[in-house]
Amino acid sequence: MTDGRLIKGIGGFYYVETAETIYECKARGVFRKKKITPLVGDLVSITVNENAENTINEIKERKNSLVRPPLANLDQLFVVTSICDPAINTFVLDRIIAIAEYKGIEPIIVITKIDLDNSYNKYYDIYKNAGFKVILCDNTSGKGADEVRELLKNKVSAFTGNTGVGKSSLLNAIDSRLSIETGQTSKKLGRGKHTTRHCELYKINGGYVADTPGFSAVDFERCERVLKDELPYCFREFQPYLCDCKFQTNCSHINDKGCAVVKALNDGLISQERHNSYTALYNEVKDIKEWELK
Repeated sequence: MTDGRLIKGIGGFYYVETAETIYECKARGVFRKKKITPLVGDLVSITVNENAENTINEIKERKNSLVRPPLANLDQLFVVTSICDPAINTFVLDRIIAIAEYKGIEPIIVITKIDLDNSYNKYYDIYKNAGFKVILCDNTSGKGADEVRELLKNKVSAFTGNTGVGKSSLLNAIDSRLSIETGQTSKKLGRGKHTTRHCELYKINGGYVADTPGFSAVDFERCERVLKDELPYCFREFQPYLCDCKFQTNCSHINDKGCAVVKALNDGLISQERHNSYTALYNEVKDIKEWELK
């Protein structure tokens, strides 16, 4: 028996990195019976067999997990969005950020293709003022790559966002040893080709980083939801004001009288764009009950 981290899963085979080496393993049948699927990022115990398949025997308790992309035990999520080609969509960005906050994963905003459009400062200010780390990247010059690389130290990280925004190009700029295939953005559809075929953790700068299969915001919203009672806590700039609402338990924080969040919005302490995203997300889930998601 030995412990390790699952760094790749493909075709029913799982690759576990231990202190000594990487082992190819199969999952024991008990996981299938319990409807548990090993995820990239899992901490596991395996049995190494000389004359038979190596097996995953135990999956340690996860601190968090995502359905799609299928990852576990993330410390931080780099939410990559391009300023153009495809254009930035703040609602999509805010949905992903809210889910990361709900899961206890630190979101870091990465804005790419800043060489193609100079309107990025507006969005930099919105997310910086909301309390997020924001990194500006130019994939043609490599600007921003060193800043991202520094944040990877001793962390398990994932890069996510709509296809075509430059996730794989950014990873290649971070570490040239990675031979991640990159694709061009379709001019007709305004989105990129799906170039990454499976989830895999790469060891970079003392941490692990995952490039995720070309996944879209549509995939994310199908698999992950934040219900209305939790949603305000997933907008971190709301948190200083939540206890000051006149009706704390029933306040929607949209247009309620006596709402401290609305007052902060009107006072310019919360951005209108972020509040618009919150309102749209709230209206999507306001009638959904927790039991309906099970």
